[in-house]
Amino acid sequence: MTGQNVKELIVYVRYQDHVLYNRGDPALMKPQVREAVGWLVYECADYIIMAWDRDAGPPTLRGGDPKASGLVVLRTDILELKRVG
Repeated sequence: MTGQNVKELIVYVRYQDHVLYNRGDPALMKPQVREAVGWLVYECADYIIMAWDRDAGPPTLRGGDPKASGLVVLRTDILELKRVG
């Protein structure tokens, strides 16, 4: 599956997230709806990668940011995806 690196777009994503439970009633569990804002790093037909925290400086010689934090979200779990700005 081919995708594209998109490093400067800011996006808002609303998605269904898995829930880990411990000592709870499984009949009461269901996915949670979450939301996040960040930079779209990569997207393809199956998923997106977004970073909500990254270095402000230029990337290293090896590329990318080894200290970045973010999410990989399956397209099937995305309820809403908006490009901001």
